[in-house]
Amino acid sequence: MIVRSSVPTSRGRRTRAALLQAGREAFEEHGYDAVRIDDVCGRARVSHGTFYTYFDSKEALFGEVAAAVVGEMFAASVVGAAAAPDDPYARIEAANRLYLRAWAANSRLVRMVEQAATSGEKFGRLLLELREVFVRRGAEGLKRLQEQGLADPALDPRLTAVMLGGMVEHFAHVWLDLGERADEQVAVDHLTRLWARAIGLTGTSGSWEGGA
Repeated sequence: MIVRSSVPTSRGRRTRAALLQAGREAFEEHGYDAVRIDDVCGRARVSHGTFYTYFDSKEALFGEVAAAVVGEMFAASVVGAAAAPDDPYARIEAANRLYLRAWAANSRLVRMVEQAATSGEKFGRLLLELREVFVRRGAEGLKRLQEQGLADPALDPRLTAVMLGGMVEHFAHVWLDLGERADEQVAVDHLTRLWARAIGLTGTSGSWEGGA
């Protein structure tokens, strides 16, 4: 049995990071099913045994790679406090734009996780866990707007976040992965108008008040 230290050394952290990077590159290039542990070890320049010091299986490695990618997407789509802090519509617009760009940078792995989710309960749970960070952020944002009297108080924050987030995610897939033709600004504008109208957003910027 392998005994793992609870306090990894700096060398151990570097080795683990190298395995994660190698796994990410291999999954992106060849797809989950085609990747072997030996492929990852070769890229990371470590032995087969070393792999199992850090990961129990290829599935465990893939789960951590997927979590890292979602973390990057989440961070990349955070709208900072300086971005129209008093304008909810502008913040939704900025969030949509940043999300589409984050998807473009990571779409292959995101779709891989979704495809894997159809093949087993384990990956299905993983997908739900990864999406949860976005759902929670959307639900918390809607709840704040409701408390401020700027959004429909009858809406369930979580269900609304799931549904509207799904709209943006599906459009990102159709646009960036399947080739639907649309200008980025036009796409962002439409997504934002639909989102704002769906939550009954009021008291927002002139671009919304004057919209068709």
